[in-house]
Amino acid sequence: MMRTHYCGELNEQHIDQTITLAGWVHRRRDHGGVIFLDMRDRDGLVQVVIDPDTPEAFAQADKSRSEYVLKITGRVRNRYAGTENPNMPTGMIEVLGKDIEILAESETPPFPLNDDFTNVGEEVRLKYRFLDMRRPEMLERMRFRSKVTSKIRTYLDKHGFLDVETPVLTRATPEGARDYLVPSRTQPGSFFALPQSPQLFKQLLMVSGFDRYYQIAKCFRDEDLRADRQPEFTQIDIETSFLSDDDIMNITETMARELFDELLGVKFEPLQRMTYADAMRDYASDKPDLRIPMKLVDVADLMQNVEFKVFAGPAKDPKGRIVALRVPGGGAMPRSQIDEYTKFVGIYGAKGLAYIKVNDLAAGIEGLQSPIVKFIEPIVLELLQRVGAENGDLVFFGADKAKIVNDAMGALRVRVGHDLKLATCEWAPLWVVDFPMFEETDDGHWTSVHHPFTMPKCDVETLTSNPGAALSVAYDFVLNGTEIGGGSLRIYNMDMQKAVFKALGISDEEANEKFSFLLDALKYGAPPHGGLAFGLDRLIMLMTGATSIRDVIAFPKTKTAECLMTHAPAPVDAKQLRDLGIRVREKEKAAE
Repeated sequence: MMRTHYCGELNEQHIDQTITLAGWVHRRRDHGGVIFLDMRDRDGLVQVVIDPDTPEAFAQADKSRSEYVLKITGRVRNRYAGTENPNMPTGMIEVLGKDIEILAESETPPFPLNDDFTNVGEEVRLKYRFLDMRRPEMLERMRFRSKVTSKIRTYLDKHGFLDVETPVLTRATPEGARDYLVPSRTQPGSFFALPQSPQLFKQLLMVSGFDRYYQIAKCFRDEDLRADRQPEFTQIDIETSFLSDDDIMNITETMARELFDELLGVKFEPLQRMTYADAMRDYASDKPDLRIPMKLVDVADLMQNVEFKVFAGPAKDPKGRIVALRVPGGGAMPRSQIDEYTKFVGIYGAKGLAYIKVNDLAAGIEGLQSPIVKFIEPIVLELLQRVGAENGDLVFFGADKAKIVNDAMGALRVRVGHDLKLATCEWAPLWVVDFPMFEETDDGHWTSVHHPFTMPKCDVETLTSNPGAALSVAYDFVLNGTEIGGGSLRIYNMDMQKAVFKALGISDEEANEKFSFLLDALKYGAPPHGGLAFGLDRLIMLMTGATSIRDVIAFPKTKTAECLMTHAPAPVDAKQLRDLGIRVREKEKAAE
């Protein structure tokens, strides 16, 4: 073996032992004729001292520079008094280097990999990702990710789950525009699709009698990207038979609680369960950040007869909503900050941001500061009483179509709460349950809130007569305002599946064309089943405190779905295209 120990594992127990290290020069220092090398490998750093009385080793150390790969043999010893570094796990000892071999030289890296790493652009980091991942911060994140997946596998194995791989080459889904398509050479003109999830296959595994399945699965989605989205991502995919929704939530919640306890020392109490309706009412979000204690209050009923059209219009619109957000102590907020928040809600389609500063409630109208008070004077004191306003508070208002209000005011609640440091805890997990089965599209049709194989909470007749009122047996695991997992019980009855397809406007012919294999399976004794999938990348991002999932994925894509390191995607040569029966049209010609 080329090494006897990793750099980061050395400690005072190894004093006087002769050891051999292999790794990279993290930092080189020349002090008064003595050379110090901080050596780094995946386990950490250790200081190596090379004295001039070992001339061959000294000459090799003198040649070495940052990121050279060295093999060093030496003796472990205590650091001299006053030179210890309690901030380093190896800071009480050092290695007296006796023999040094340069295994590989290195050009000067495009950015520093030591403590001088600051303000390095993400594009440069992604282009040289193989260097970026040498940094201790990135190494630790990837090590942590490995620990998480290892513990998840151990937990699920212990609870009787079987690790089964499902196909990566499959059939395009009804939402085909978001699929990555793979042309078939043997079936010209036909295409495979990369899976957005193993959903249908894991249901088929339940029909096959596997009972409890899991997979840490790669999934693919061709969509616009954000900080928490990637074209390829990883799911902790779970499916079970003969368990209720409560059973599934309890098993996966226990797994999450054990993860946080064992890896972060964070103990969660049993998670609260909040209905979708309550979440939207109080937080205008189906993934509420409960670290922020502020709630939204509906006030449309008080605005029915005000002369201010900005409020009166949405108050009388069945699809409108008016909410108030009380910001404790927000009355000291300068107008410039309110203007910034007005711009912020504009991102979500809001046309403005009305507000009232509560200076002195005892003074009545005179104690309020706001450009809108004169328009709502008859009801303003009742309004403030409803929201529980106190002296020194600021009350924001959102009034528009319900979706715009929910998007804008839900985001504002979180933004203001964090800006004013109102968070009451570091971690706030919960389950959101009782989602609607369907939501209405702009053209008046229904679409699935989760997917069309989700079990409704009602019977076939009720679903058929009033699809908009139907709730689903679905559940989302939410942490700090981020959905990190979601699942449902699945439909295992053919009559119910047909009723859902009918509500979605999917004909029998279309259903048979796209889902015949699943529908056939439901005819042959399908058990009650359900499952859940956690987004592994999002989970690791939250647990490590990273700001983007790109920082917890070894080789991620950019926001434009490119790999700057390998220059993918890239054109392929004409012969490959001819073999596939594909011709690429230029954009200008395609537009014509």
